[in-house]
Amino acid sequence: MVALDLCREERTRGTYAERGVRLGMSASEVHAAVGRLKEARLLDPETGEVLRKPLIDFLEHGVPYAFAERPGEVTRGIPTAWAAPVMADKMMQNSGLPPVWPDPEGKTQGVSIRPLYRSVPKASQRDSRLYDLLALVDALRIGRARDRNIAKELLEEKLLNYAAA
Repeated sequence: MVALDLCREERTRGTYAERGVRLGMSASEVHAAVGRLKEARLLDPETGEVLRKPLIDFLEHGVPYAFAERPGEVTRGIPTAWAAPVMADKMMQNSGLPPVWPDPEGKTQGVSIRPLYRSVPKASQRDSRLYDLLALVDALRIGRARDRNIAKELLEEKLLNYAAA
């Protein structure tokens, strides 16, 4: 979640505390996440810039294993993966229930998907562009091959365009 936020052009500056407030994390959690990104060689230690191509590779190939998830119980929540607005118009209608991040204020009934971090639903409600990125990552985590291919293309487009902006 921190890596995706760091990719955003207007979000590259600011304190750990400011980023933590936006993401629903403590400053120490953000600081630790930045340290892990540096250790994983996904963040340039000199410039603090996210290395976008390696991040995209990790999102595509690592996240489905490191953050494996299977749809759970039926609940109310916020649509994610192919049910999120960022992907919904690119997908054929599925007869099953959509994947959702559980949220008592959610308006969609679907099968629960545990978010990457507990504050994802609230952070997504505050920031639609972050919501798009997190939903695409979920499509990589739980989607079928076609879903993953579409999500990867959209993630590349968004993350590489953020870099150019």
